[in-house]
Amino acid sequence: MYLDLDRSLTPEQAALRKEVHRFSEEVLRPAASELDKLHDPEDVVKPDSVFWDVMRTYYDLGYHISSLPEAVGGAGLGVLEQNLVGEEIGWGSSDFSVAFGVASFPFTFAAGSTNEQLLKEVARPFLEDRKAEYIGCWAITEPQHGSDTLTVGMEHFRDPNMFFGVTARADGDEWVISGQKAAWVSNGTIATHALTFLGIEESRGAGMAGGGVALIPLDITGVSRGRALDKLGQRALNQGEIFFDEARIPRDYMVAGPEAYPFVLEGVLTAANAFMGVTFSGVARAAFEEALSYSKERIQGGKPIAEHQLVQKKLADMFAKVQAARTLSRETQLYNSAGAGAVQLSIASKVFCTTTAHEVASDAVQIHGGLGLSKGILVEKLLRDARASMIEDGSNDVLSLVAGRKLIDAV
Repeated sequence: MYLDLDRSLTPEQAALRKEVHRFSEEVLRPAASELDKLHDPEDVVKPDSVFWDVMRTYYDLGYHISSLPEAVGGAGLGVLEQNLVGEEIGWGSSDFSVAFGVASFPFTFAAGSTNEQLLKEVARPFLEDRKAEYIGCWAITEPQHGSDTLTVGMEHFRDPNMFFGVTARADGDEWVISGQKAAWVSNGTIATHALTFLGIEESRGAGMAGGGVALIPLDITGVSRGRALDKLGQRALNQGEIFFDEARIPRDYMVAGPEAYPFVLEGVLTAANAFMGVTFSGVARAAFEEALSYSKERIQGGKPIAEHQLVQKKLADMFAKVQAARTLSRETQLYNSAGAGAVQLSIASKVFCTTTAHEVASDAVQIHGGLGLSKGILVEKLLRDARASMIEDGSNDVLSLVAGRKLIDAV
């Protein structure tokens, strides 16, 4: 650990951070490293995998309900406490951080509902779960739609020539769901429930604005999955396709329709991007700490490389970026919690922090030299994990356009 600048933390907050840091160091990092080495991504989530040991431990500790309000049975952590937890988990493993984040997604929506059926059948079992038996996913990405699904507020969002691949049509007291979600759905092949963003057939002419949000149990007739995705980084994060073939859900399981969809999407985008900012400020910190520690141990030119001015300059630049990312991600969460969140601020946090994580991890590899390119070295994994973050949850390029549009319209 390098110089800790969190001097304003209460004893309780410092203890929480220490507890989560220990969990990240002793549980998350070793498991993520072990899973990263597996050749077949299907092996990551096989029944006897360490993946499930981690998930059960996370649930058993009650971390899965940490952000849910006490009124519905959650832990009710404050925003700063949530930030501390998020950064430490990101420091330990961005793969697991994303898996944990989306695992609670559908159930958070259900817990905020006034519908008794959703509360009883979906929210309550998750709140009481301590064995990772209820796992969620965010099903939005599709084979023909990626970051364009997130461009709320932009002109083409209402283009009638664009529409979702997964659609819902009303049939009496049910919705009938058809279509395919792409291989990039996090927790896609293991989730029990999907918070599914889809098109409402009756609103097809509204373009992507004619969307809805459905809470879909994935054990119903008409749902099938693809194989786990084989990818460059975040290999402990399960991702995969979901197929809907005339799957039926109760009418009340559609938690938002076209009239609310753009506002719900912007709200989700605001929260998700803020979460990504926090996670990857933790990744940036991890990469910097590894580089700093190694520079004190590695001897070149007759002395530790930390004594060479070029390395000192690089470390100072890395430190500045890490502190900027941590501050922006924290202030974003604090601002958003105080009232209506600002999607442009959350996007700024996501884009800056993921870019910073990639830059700092790359510099950490450079400081490690040839060793940094070797499998089994943490900075090599951090670099791959950080590279994925610049595309997941919305490509940084497209998200920046959304933020730019919002900034222009807000003035």
